[in-house]
Amino acid sequence: MTTNVLILCTHNSARSVLAEGMLNHWARKSGKDVRAFSAGSAPSGRINPFAFDALQNAGVDTTGYRSKSWDEFSGPDSPEMRIVITVCDSAAAETCPYWPGSPVQVHWGYPDPSNAPEDQKAQAFETTRRSISDRMTQLLELPLETMGNAELERSLLRIAGA
Repeated sequence: MTTNVLILCTHNSARSVLAEGMLNHWARKSGKDVRAFSAGSAPSGRINPFAFDALQNAGVDTTGYRSKSWDEFSGPDSPEMRIVITVCDSAAAETCPYWPGSPVQVHWGYPDPSNAPEDQKAQAFETTRRSISDRMTQLLELPLETMGNAELERSLLRIAGA
């Protein structure tokens, strides 16, 4: 059974998109039955071009990527999530919708690379992508199919360094 992971950030334009891309990329490469999605509470309607560049430079296919509302994932016809990860502090502080299936919810915070000075943005996005990529490969090393929710939550918090 596919392990669905929803990654949230307020605007769904940078960090959550980087996380979606890297988790799907590494899941495909490793043959893991994991599918990542990203969304935001107040989506910007566009993905930051530096996020696209960082993913494409890492060999990630970004076809079909778009900024989405988390409402797309809270309805009865939505894929059932096993894990919900917030990647920005503002999204972590918001009251999330009800997620069908009661997924494990954790926070993996990253500084917003969009706030870097213009001449440092590309490097800030690449640094964030690498940090996210590292955590996503650790997530994929977990025996997701056999873990209960409490054990999964502990493992995800350990990956976050919490």
